[in-house]
Amino acid sequence: MTEQNPAPATASSAEDALARSTDEASLARSLARSEQIQADLDVNPGRYRMLTGVRPTGNMHLGHYFGTMRSWKAIQDRGVDTWILVADYQVITDRDGVGPIRERVLSLVADTLAVGVDPSRSTVFAHSAVPAANQLILPFLSLVTESELHRNPTVKAELEATAGRAMSGLMLTYPVHQAADILFCQANLVPVGKDQLPHLEQARLIAQRFDRRYGRAVKDHPVFRRPEALLSEAPLLLGLDGEKMSKSRHNTIELRMSADETAAVLKKAKTDSQRVITFDPAARPEVSNLLTLASLCGAGAPEQIAESIGDAGAGALKALVTEAVNEYFAPVRARRAELVADEAHLLAVLRQGNDRAREVAQTTLDAVRTAMHMTY
Repeated sequence: MTEQNPAPATASSAEDALARSTDEASLARSLARSEQIQADLDVNPGRYRMLTGVRPTGNMHLGHYFGTMRSWKAIQDRGVDTWILVADYQVITDRDGVGPIRERVLSLVADTLAVGVDPSRSTVFAHSAVPAANQLILPFLSLVTESELHRNPTVKAELEATAGRAMSGLMLTYPVHQAADILFCQANLVPVGKDQLPHLEQARLIAQRFDRRYGRAVKDHPVFRRPEALLSEAPLLLGLDGEKMSKSRHNTIELRMSADETAAVLKKAKTDSQRVITFDPAARPEVSNLLTLASLCGAGAPEQIAESIGDAGAGALKALVTEAVNEYFAPVRARRAELVADEAHLLAVLRQGNDRAREVAQTTLDAVRTAMHMTY
């Protein structure tokens, strides 16, 4: 029996190598296409509608800002039709309840406007307020297989994290919900990290399969545009405890924090026992993370910051980071305070975005029903 083990292991290794090679080739193509799109945005911004979304599961933090939020205004200002999804329905994909959902939704709207999104040029809307978009999930589910859903990285990770607990049907079909979010509004540009490419590919497959199965609503005109990735090399910021930055771990610096609150949490940030400050992400991840954060906030290159601190130790590093963060985010926080004080304005922005999203979603659903010969 033991002599039979090497063959399966070799086959598995070969399959793994082939999968890695395929993934690397696919990523290379996605990067090349993303670079082409970046170049085209300044020339033909009207060709694109960008959609991005955030789950209101807690308060937005600096990881969200540097990872994606700061790009929203830049994309909007280039003339791209920008859509920001407050994915409130998606809160319950991996949770037993919605929590203080209203507070968190309005907080997210305030954050969105505070970082520069202009509701007169961009659409900010809530998932649950657009029933026609969610209705697309039904035909979309007929276009995917159970095995495809299980292969999705997010679904696989959730299954591994449940430790034997049954996965909800909502979590299993999460990639289909994301496809509906993207396709209902005819978005053809989605900012993503490399790990999110499988979700975007699932949306493209659903759009292609729909056309093959049901035809097109109008001759030579597909029902859905094909979404493409705008890949970003977002900096990976660790949490203040040296682990992955996460709302659930309470290891973040939130956008809404005051300067004093920021100083208090940064004083507790994990560093190491070495007094001389150096930038070495592999050997000194916590110290290097703080240097990266200061650099992102305009204090200079991480290596230069480290050299300027020298042997002054972690205290001097934390003081410098605190000053850089508070200075960088002062305008955002001031604007946010004004917005939070005017709940009526936040609700008006959301209603305006919801109205536009519902109008577009109904147009798309009508095209879907026409293609499916369900107009009666």
